[in-house]
Amino acid sequence: MPFPPYLLIPLACGLLYVLGMLTLKRAAELGVGVWRTTFIANWAAALLFLPWWFARGFAPVGWTDYWQPAVSALIFLAAQVCMFLAITRGDVSVAAPVLGVKVILVAWFSSLLLTGGVPAKWWIGAALSSAAVGLLNLGGGGRHRRVGQTVVLTLGGAVLFALSDVLIQRWAPAWGPGNYFPPLFMGVGLYSFVLLRFAHGGLAGIPARAWRWVLPGALLNALTNAGIALTLGIWGNATAVNIVYSSRGLFSVLLVWFVGHWFANTERHAGRAVLWSRLAGAMAMIGAIALVLV
Repeated sequence: MPFPPYLLIPLACGLLYVLGMLTLKRAAELGVGVWRTTFIANWAAALLFLPWWFARGFAPVGWTDYWQPAVSALIFLAAQVCMFLAITRGDVSVAAPVLGVKVILVAWFSSLLLTGGVPAKWWIGAALSSAAVGLLNLGGGGRHRRVGQTVVLTLGGAVLFALSDVLIQRWAPAWGPGNYFPPLFMGVGLYSFVLLRFAHGGLAGIPARAWRWVLPGALLNALTNAGIALTLGIWGNATAVNIVYSSRGLFSVLLVWFVGHWFANTERHAGRAVLWSRLAGAMAMIGAIALVLV
């Protein structure tokens, strides 16, 4: 079967995701903080989708149906908070591969909420993904890496992202291709104002040198969200899209090792053995996803 050209979009998004997380992690280290980082990243996504809303007009649904993107936005924001806490308090090379378990969770939630029955190979894939998490934890006892906390926060984000995906699968078709996402990400942006209550100094308190990291990171995050959303909205085939997008696990390990120092990232100093273990964990995670979905 030939490789469909549109799958290059989620492949590129996998790379953009890791670059964005590295950039936002650097911004957080310069004093932006997780709450302001999340706020800026979410509004970048909301503004990126705004022209789509103006160009396409309102979706062919009643106003009473707007509770659906409102609920999706709330779940998505909670997932993002988990992920940003994971990458700002832990290691990107751990968080991104562990997030790969989201695809298995999507399949599991689908069996509960959309269809019935869980094939045996899904449970094998779940066991393989558990082994991958173990590999990602090897050598993680250093006090600066907080690997256990990173894994727990990332798994929490994966559960919420998976639930969001399944709800979108149920609700988005009635809205037409792509029309569900502008109100969803606008809702995420509006909900994000609550986060500023936890930020010290508001947006005005962001150090000047941090803006050169937080703005590119927010844009990369928005492009990632837009790329995945539009690929699903135009071409569908969520299975293939998620498998290719899981490449972010490999990209995270490779980028941390080869160019992490460009972002003042010190994870490569965890040692060659630790990073090789994490690379093996990332590959096992992708193997689990392929076993479940192919």
